[in-house]
Amino acid sequence: MAKRISPQEARDLVASQGYVHVDVRSVQEFEGGHPEGAYNVPFMEVGPAGMAPNADFVAVMAKVFPKDAKLVLGCLSGNRSARAGAALEAAGFTALTDQRAGWGGAKDQFGRVIEPGWSGAGLPSAAGPDPERGYSALKRR
Repeated sequence: MAKRISPQEARDLVASQGYVHVDVRSVQEFEGGHPEGAYNVPFMEVGPAGMAPNADFVAVMAKVFPKDAKLVLGCLSGNRSARAGAALEAAGFTALTDQRAGWGGAKDQFGRVIEPGWSGAGLPSAAGPDPERGYSALKRR
């Protein structure tokens, strides 16, 4: 099981220890705002019936990153990234860290933010499509 860390700890790993941030949210969510420098490989995709698993998630990750790459996984609240980490561990990835609280923050059962996410913590962010690190570019590799 991947270690779970705060957004600030995730930023520190990326800034000083050679980790790469992988945002596993949908393309639309990623383009609406994401950690600066993050890659986007959706664990779930928006389809006609709502969110559905991305059947190509592990394959695209294996094309883009070596199995020993130091990766920080993030999503909206920390749930998808935890599931994505489990799928990657099962596929043989070995250096995974999960950013709890995701982009939007961890919430309690009443929907109140109990831990700010990347955005709420005021960490470096970007928005819009990324021609090199966006999902369409990564799928073509």
